[in-house]
Amino acid sequence: MVGDYELPEGLLTLDGPVVRPAPGTLPLRGDLAHIALADRYLVAHYVVPQLYRIGAADAALKLTASADARTVATLPAGSSFEVLDHAGAWSWGCVGPDGPTGYVPTAQLAEPGL
Repeated sequence: MVGDYELPEGLLTLDGPVVRPAPGTLPLRGDLAHIALADRYLVAHYVVPQLYRIGAADAALKLTASADARTVATLPAGSSFEVLDHAGAWSWGCVGPDGPTGYVPTAQLAEPGL
């Protein structure tokens, strides 16, 4: 168990074409995905997320790593955020394995486990 969800068990298989979810929904990119999606989507890498918290102020969850990008959701201060990738000043992650998903400025995240 990781967080509040179970990891996939047993033999993982994919049958036939899979419809790609809309951007900003599931924690899935072309190169990696949340480990909880391993039984539904095939990617090069699956990541067990690092749990962070949104810092003292609400954070805008952005579709891309840009302040000008569309806001997917507003994450309340102190809420949980599962980080799957750090890229410069931005961290890509999700609220949970069912989303929403996007980028948050790394400076707006509290240290892991706090």
